Amino acid sequence: MRSGRTCRVGDPSLCNGHPPAPLRGAAHESPLASPWSEKEVTMQNCALRLCELSVVEALFDPLPDVVFFVKDREGRYLRVNQTLVRRSAQRSKQALLGRTSKEIFPGAMGEAFWVQDRSVISSGTAMQRHLELHLYADGGAGWCLTHKLPLRDEPDGDQPGAVLGVVGISRDLGRPDQSHPVYGQIAELAQHIRCHYDQPLHLGAWARSAGLTLDRVEHLFQRIFHLSPREMLLQARLDAARQLLIEAPGLSVAAIAMQCGYSDQSAFTRQFKGTTSLTPSQYRRLQQSGGRAQGTGEALGTPEAPDSDWRAAA
Repeated sequence: MRSGRTCRVGDPSLCNGHPPAPLRGAAHESPLASPWSEKEVTMQNCALRLCELSVVEALFDPLPDVVFFVKDREGRYLRVNQTLVRRSAQRSKQALLGRTSKEIFPGAMGEAFWVQDRSVISSGTAMQRHLELHLYADGGAGWCLTHKLPLRDEPDGDQPGAVLGVVGISRDLGRPDQSHPVYGQIAELAQHIRCHYDQPLHLGAWARSAGLTLDRVEHLFQRIFHLSPREMLLQARLDAARQLLIEAPGLSVAAIAMQCGYSDQSAFTRQFKGTTSLTPSQYRRLQQSGGRAQGTGEALGTPEAPDSDWRAAA
């Protein structure tokens, strides 16, 4: 890893002995291009270099509904926020640092998070808006959207920098925006999805009946519910499946798949495992054992001020 250039406190003229790279539009590039002097540009560049991940970590610390983490190439935690500490039932950040998700969250979900990390690191490709069901230590569950980005070194000429690790967040799904002027109209679609999750979603036909374009419906749905219609359909189907797995122990996985709108058991199992990191049978056994397996989610723990009605309905 290349050593980062940092600015010595009280000496903004040099950053580790190197002349600072100018900001875009710096004064010396063109006297008329920027309102800043060369000294001001130098100080700005040094200030930007001092904005390390520790500052980002501190920004995420007060947010109770967002997990933040930075990991190295081996998947070991380098930076975490207080929410991850709390939800992993650890005493301090130090207890997480240097350990992998497999060590902190034993079981299928810890393994799944590690596999996600390896995929992002090896491919250098981001994982965006991955809808996940996180199982909490109290036996409850909560839906989250997870984003992971490769953390790169400085570029080497025209080549992108080497991947050094992964940085990511996992955000609890929020409440719907009921103040939006078309909330009532779009809420009808959400209610239809929740009540008829066992049926195919004909979004185009619904949009035409509402006098809206398909793009407009998807945009408004995302704006109000923080999910796409298809993501909500997945959520509704898996919420129903989880309930049946718990409350109907005599019902086979194949029968549950059919009741929840899946054409075959294998498609249901793939989607269930892709979202929860557990197969339906594993999830059923977990719940039958008390549903309190320690460390079954990267956002483990009970969220502060949970909105159980919204989580269950959405």
